[in-house]
Amino acid sequence: MKKNKVTPIGDFSWYVKWIASIVLIMGLLLRSAMIQPLDLYITLLGSIGWTYVGLLWHDRAIIVINVVASTILIGGILTLWIGKM
Repeated sequence: MKKNKVTPIGDFSWYVKWIASIVLIMGLLLRSAMIQPLDLYITLLGSIGWTYVGLLWHDRAIIVINVVASTILIGGILTLWIGKM
């Protein structure tokens, strides 16, 4: 029994999904190379992109995981900023 794809292909959300995925991978590569705080900013952009995709698709699981990830990343960025004051 063959199942049809559910996610859109070729529309705006498709492009945002793949750009956000590439940005997230770049952020993880930066993190593994310990290039900070750039890794936090790049990963945050990817997470925000995926949150937007989740909103477009009305997919609560995607929204929840990326809102939580964004909140954690923002917390890390604020910790860096406050620590430098």
